[in-house]
Amino acid sequence: MEPTIIQAPRRCGCANPTQKCEEMARTIKPAKVDPDTMLVFDVRRETDYAASNETLPGAMWKNPDKIDAWIGAIPCTLDVVIYSVHGGSVSDNVVDRLQAAGVKARFIEGGIEAYKAVHGKTTHKRRGQST
Repeated sequence: MEPTIIQAPRRCGCANPTQKCEEMARTIKPAKVDPDTMLVFDVRRETDYAASNETLPGAMWKNPDKIDAWIGAIPCTLDVVIYSVHGGSVSDNVVDRLQAAGVKARFIEGGIEAYKAVHGKTTHKRRGQST
């Protein structure tokens, strides 16, 4: 009898963990975002974050340039939604890193600007948010 080879599941729970899964969503439509029921991280660049006075309710700011310092603290058991200004390269790079670390992460298509365009609620930033 041949031994059973056990492979670690992919981040999405299927087949090979070293390849991206086409079934794992990378984005979420702005209208589908509910910050009251989701774990949300603001990953705008530090200058963009500082220039703005608003954020999604409950979102925690995480400096995308210092991802190595905080990535290990992100829970792999929860669905995570991130956003940047426009949902471009910053969000794309952070989602790549989070998914590679096993986090079920997606980013808001079009970023905070698209979220606001569909009448998503925002709030004033809190002082002393994390990096």
